Amino acid sequence: MEWKLFADLAEIAGDRVIAVDAEPGDTVGDALEDLLEAHPALRDRVLDDGEVADHINVLRNGSNVHHEDGMGTRLEAGDELALFPPVSGG
Repeated sequence: MEWKLFADLAEIAGDRVIAVDAEPGDTVGDALEDLLEAHPALRDRVLDDGEVADHINVLRNGSNVHHEDGMGTRLEAGDELALFPPVSGG
């Protein structure tokens, strides 16, 4: 599986696309933990008191996992995972 990272998350990790060891049947939470173990600098930006911060969007196939089973959402082959921090512009 791969995570697509946007804005400052990509800068912190050093790349926009990060491969992780998660496989079909694992959860989004498992895949996120793999990402954070490989790139610990992301942990403080993504988590708040051990949970995904309210302002971070976790997407699976373009849909927020909050509308599925949250971090317990099961992964399937070919899933696309993404992390979006808040972005503002003018």
